[in-house]
Amino acid sequence: MHPLAWFAWVVVASLSALLTRNPLYLVLLFGIALLALEAVSAAPRAGQLAGTERRGRATPVSPVRFALFAIPAGAVFNAALSHFGETVLFRMPQGWPLLGGPITVEALVFGAVNGLVLSTLFAAFAVLNVAVPVRDLIGYLPRAFYPVAVVAAIAVTFVPSTQQQVRQVREAQAVRGHRMRGLRDWLPLFMPVLIGGLERALQLAEAMTARGFAGRRANDAGSAPAGSSTAQVGTIGGLGCVLVGSVLRLMPRWSAWSTPLLVGGVALVGWAIWRTGRGVHHTRYRQHVWALRDSIVVVGAVVALVSWVLWPASRAYAPYPRVAWPGFDVRVGFGLMALILPAVIPAPQEEAHADDRV
Repeated sequence: MHPLAWFAWVVVASLSALLTRNPLYLVLLFGIALLALEAVSAAPRAGQLAGTERRGRATPVSPVRFALFAIPAGAVFNAALSHFGETVLFRMPQGWPLLGGPITVEALVFGAVNGLVLSTLFAAFAVLNVAVPVRDLIGYLPRAFYPVAVVAAIAVTFVPSTQQQVRQVREAQAVRGHRMRGLRDWLPLFMPVLIGGLERALQLAEAMTARGFAGRRANDAGSAPAGSSTAQVGTIGGLGCVLVGSVLRLMPRWSAWSTPLLVGGVALVGWAIWRTGRGVHHTRYRQHVWALRDSIVVVGAVVALVSWVLWPASRAYAPYPRVAWPGFDVRVGFGLMALILPAVIPAPQEEAHADDRV
C-alpha cells in the first residue's frame, strides 16, 4: 500500500487505543493489529522479483511477547502503588513506603488495561515498521527536518543492523564448530557485534549525506538559505502563541482567547516549517502510486474514527470503586472492524511487482 495510507491507518489505530480504557475494544484492536501484521509479514519484500518465493519479514519483538510482559507488569506495578478499590486481596505492611496498603483487584485490572493499551500501540507501530521501509518513513518527514533524518536513520536502523550482525556471528561460529552455550561464550563477541551494527547504521547515514539528503540550499555568499530568519521568527512566535494559549486556557476569565491563540500558533509553526522546507530540494527515484486499495483503507480508518465520535458512551471504563464488566457498543465494534481492511484486501499481483520487473 501507499505509505500515506499506512500512516492514516496507524494514526487512527493509535488514537483508538489512546481514547479508550475499555478492555473489550482494546482486545479487538490488538487482534486487528495482529492480523494486519500477519498479512504484511507474508507480503513479498521490496525489490523481490515476481514468481519467487515469498519471505516474511519479522519484527524485532513479537507484539504477543510484548503483551505477555506488559500486561502482567502493568497490573503488578499499579497494584503495588495504587491502593484503591473495594475488592481487597491482601494487605502489605503499612510501614513500607509506597508499597504499604491493600492490594485490590481493581488496581490489578486497571494496571492490566494500561498494559493492554501499550501492547496495542506496540502492535500498531510494528505493522507500520514492517509495512513501510525505513527510507519511506524518513522520506516523508518534512523537508525542514531533513538534517534530523540522518540521526533518525542511525537510530531506526541500529537495532535491525545489530540483529543481522548477531545472526552472521552465530552462523560463522556454527561453521567453525563452536556452539554458543551461555553468556560466557558471547562476552568476547559483544564488542564486535555492537560495533558492526553501529557501523552498518553509520554507512547508511553517510550514504544519505553523500547524496545530499541533508543538504540545504544556500545563497551565493554561502550563508543560510533565504527566508530562514523569517521562518525562525515564525517558529518562535508560533510557540509563544501556543504557550500563552495554554496558560489562558487555565484562566476562566481569559479562556475564550485560548483557542484562537492555540490555532494561530500551530498554524504559524506549520507555516515556518513549510517555509524552511522550501530551501531543500529533493527528488524521488521511485514514486508511490495511489491505488483504489489505498482509498478503501483510508475510508475504513475514517469510519473507525467517526464511530468513536458518534457513540462515545462505552469508550470510558474504570474498574473503581468495584470492578465490573465493561460495556460494549456493537456499532463502535463494527466501526473498528473497518481497520482490518489492510489484512483482507489483497494487493493486485501486477501492482505488487510492477516496479521490480526488468
